[in-house]
Amino acid sequence: MTIRSAEHPRPDHFLLHISDTHLLADGGRLYDRVASEAHLRRLFEGLAASGARPEAIVFTGDLADRGEPDAYRRLRAIVDPAAAELGARAIWVMGNHDERRAFRAGLLDEPATAEPVDRVVDLDGLRVVVLDTTVPRHHHGAVDGRQLDWLADVLSTRAPHGTILAMHHPPLPSVIDLAISVELRAQHRLAEVLVGTDVRTILAGHLHHSSSGTFAGIPVSVASATCYTQDLTVPVGGLRAQDAARSYNLVHVYPATVLHSVVPLEAGPPLDMVSAEETAARLRRAGVRMPEPARRLEPLLG
Repeated sequence: MTIRSAEHPRPDHFLLHISDTHLLADGGRLYDRVASEAHLRRLFEGLAASGARPEAIVFTGDLADRGEPDAYRRLRAIVDPAAAELGARAIWVMGNHDERRAFRAGLLDEPATAEPVDRVVDLDGLRVVVLDTTVPRHHHGAVDGRQLDWLADVLSTRAPHGTILAMHHPPLPSVIDLAISVELRAQHRLAEVLVGTDVRTILAGHLHHSSSGTFAGIPVSVASATCYTQDLTVPVGGLRAQDAARSYNLVHVYPATVLHSVVPLEAGPPLDMVSAEETAARLRRAGVRMPEPARRLEPLLG
């Protein structure tokens, strides 16, 4: 029997992309009904049961709805044990509902300063750059000159497996007209820094619905929210939030591509089930071999 290798090996890296948890102090509910904490707990329960083991969990902002210290404490009470069970590292990104001082103290265990929360995280050759696009006391996004200089300096050296840029405000248009009032401003300045770098994908949130596009030639993936979402069947030009359709994303990084997969929190009734053992057996019978991760050490070209 001829053995055929799959077109792609298993991924070099696997991340979770979660956005817009919007937790409140004292376990409060959004709109007096949305149980943000319960939804986040259900996400991790389902993931643990699946056996998936990401290297990192990237949270792209609006983690606390009002920037309250207790909301961050409650968030860590959920995420820290879940991340430890998964063997994953939590990577926190500021959102427009977050407050820098409470964010730093509550999530990063750092002094409570008002400086932008920009940082670099290395995941065994994959670089994750966290960029703070928030403007204190406002909901639109911006990146100032100091941040752009810092980003250009970071990206002047290529990472072995390339770079993922994580930010809250997506550098994309929106199908919701009202989102224009809270969009990332002066996007062309960010584009000038990113063109020609090793940034392979941009992770963002803010919109409360899944979306994707390209920016400066780079794929952009917007994760929806785990609290509530925007109903895109609203009459054109309007805005309507819904207590439904929550989701998060899986991010698989391959040598030649980055794959983003949307996972709904609300699962439907199963129609069929094939176990991992049966899957492996069927592939063996079909003569298909799945190559192991490349884990290349040489810098990406191009």
